[in-house]
Amino acid sequence: MSSLIAWILRAIPFGTIIMYGAMGEIVTEKSGNLNLGVPGIMYLGGFAGFASAYYYENLTANPNPVLSVVIALLCALIASTLGGLIYAFLTITLRANQNVTGLALTTFGMGVANFFGVFILNGSSYSAAPLANKAFAAKIPVLSGLGTVGQVVFSYGFLVYAAIVLAIVLFWFLSRTRMGLNLRAVGENPATADAAGINVTRYKYVATLCGAAISGVGGLYYVLDYNQGIWATTEQIEALGWLAVALVIFTTWKPLNAIWGAYLFGMLYWLYQFLPSLMGISVPSYATDLIQMVPYVVTILVLIVVSLRRKKENQPPASLGIAYFREER
Repeated sequence: MSSLIAWILRAIPFGTIIMYGAMGEIVTEKSGNLNLGVPGIMYLGGFAGFASAYYYENLTANPNPVLSVVIALLCALIASTLGGLIYAFLTITLRANQNVTGLALTTFGMGVANFFGVFILNGSSYSAAPLANKAFAAKIPVLSGLGTVGQVVFSYGFLVYAAIVLAIVLFWFLSRTRMGLNLRAVGENPATADAAGINVTRYKYVATLCGAAISGVGGLYYVLDYNQGIWATTEQIEALGWLAVALVIFTTWKPLNAIWGAYLFGMLYWLYQFLPSLMGISVPSYATDLIQMVPYVVTILVLIVVSLRRKKENQPPASLGIAYFREER
């Protein structure tokens, strides 16, 4: 039982990181843009949030935890939004290739974060912002002490619960509001949307910038909560960014699916560490990397199943003599 609880406590924070990245990419893709720069944007958000909190703590005599959270959030949102603006300008205004631009943005975000991170590390292997970490990782008072339920449900930082609320809000926005429906129309058929009087360029820009801002919060959460407020020279954020992109496909571009999908990915990712103790078996060390591939394998299988189902559903009756037409997402 204790191993199962520990597994859940590890999986939910891990899933929250990629949930933010996935939700940001869902918003972007609903406008018709494929932004493969999510890992780089998460890097920008994570570093900007950490750097601002780090300097605030070290340059202020009596730093305030609440103010540290606000500063870190604002800087992370601004940095990630600027990353999204670079992508939007290149792909929407200049009509650059989306795939190439996204990959370049990933490299750019990593490079910028690691370059400026050198000045904070100052020769060390890592630096920390303990006050910000304490504020971001603070558990819910009273409720977190309610035994097993409190430990499993109420013992996380506020960004975990904010991610769930955001997923619900995005679902409502995309399916119940006029602006959300317009955004989906822009992504599915921009020519028709333009003919209906919808400003396609504006919707694409706003969706791309908002999506980047959301993804950036995932990087911030990783550094200041999940990684205990530590900035190091590892490239873990990049790996999580690609996992977030895989989660978008796994959830079939639906924000609500991102909630359980992210937590499932978290469970699968840490499968190698907790499954042996739960089942009383031993796993060779060389099998660890193979087990960590499970979330990606599951994503590929889901993509194959969804593609086959759509192909079957969209195939018109042979008696009509109509050419095959594949409905766009």
